[in-house]
Amino acid sequence: MTVSFTKPLLGGALAVLAGPALAETWDMPTPYGDSVFHTQNVMQFAEDVAEATDGELEITVHSAGSLFAHPEIKDSVRRGLAPIGETLMSRLANEDPIFGIDSIPFLAASYEDAGKLWEASRPVVEEKLAEQGLTLLYAVPWPGQSLYTQEEVESTADLEGEAFRAYNTATERLAQLMGAVPTQIETGDIPTAFSTGRVDAMITSPSTGVSSQAWDFVSVFTDIQAWLPKNMIIVNTRAFEALPDEVQTAVMEAAASAETRGWEMSSAETADQIATLEENGMTVAAPSDTLSQELAEIGETMTQEWLDEAGEEGQAVIDAYQGE
Repeated sequence: MTVSFTKPLLGGALAVLAGPALAETWDMPTPYGDSVFHTQNVMQFAEDVAEATDGELEITVHSAGSLFAHPEIKDSVRRGLAPIGETLMSRLANEDPIFGIDSIPFLAASYEDAGKLWEASRPVVEEKLAEQGLTLLYAVPWPGQSLYTQEEVESTADLEGEAFRAYNTATERLAQLMGAVPTQIETGDIPTAFSTGRVDAMITSPSTGVSSQAWDFVSVFTDIQAWLPKNMIIVNTRAFEALPDEVQTAVMEAAASAETRGWEMSSAETADQIATLEENGMTVAAPSDTLSQELAEIGETMTQEWLDEAGEEGQAVIDAYQGE
């Protein structure tokens, strides 16, 4: 009896080893909910990878901070707790100023300029990530960051003393220069923060305004389009290099497609989401001449402060961006 069952069992075990056991599954933490275009783009990227590798690499997307909270995602990937993840690039500006270059107000305030800035800064960003054992797959911008308030804002004096939502170093400094009080609030906590009085105003994209239903707690959207911050998809370099060469190639090709698609999605998102804000009762206003001038001066101040911190390396990127 024992002998008669040995061969089938062994054959079954070998079949398992030769099939699904060779497939690899990666858990991927992302910060935003499924309705956000960044998450939708990530999910398409995961589908593309699975299809291109015939299921040899499956990426399971854990959206809305359900696996790791946004502040933890980058380190979770660096430490190998998750092989791949998504994070806002400028969240890393405290580690190195290069990561904050896309959040300098009015340095690159259009998709065309943001693309040029990314082209100029990407090699340095990749180098900084590589030093931490991370590989950049792709990056996609948010729509231009604009102002959400209870009342129309004619000048920065109207924001003086107000609790202002911050989500990175740049927004903290911007709030200070406008005379407001920066308060760190994650995207998912925005409605609660406004309803409990922890914040009075914020600067964020039309996408986040819609996903957080900003019309429930503020009345005015001032379309200043200060900058276009990017989300990065990063992978643990060891985990990536452990993949077969053909799988690595498939991942990189899917990433290139996701970057192109994501920039197109972001651009299309801008007009659509501003229209949604207006449809839900928000006043959409252009910035006054006074506010525009004040914000431009703040932008010049923050650019110089960034250059003071980033040094020759930062100046080289700015020069490359400006074609000097």
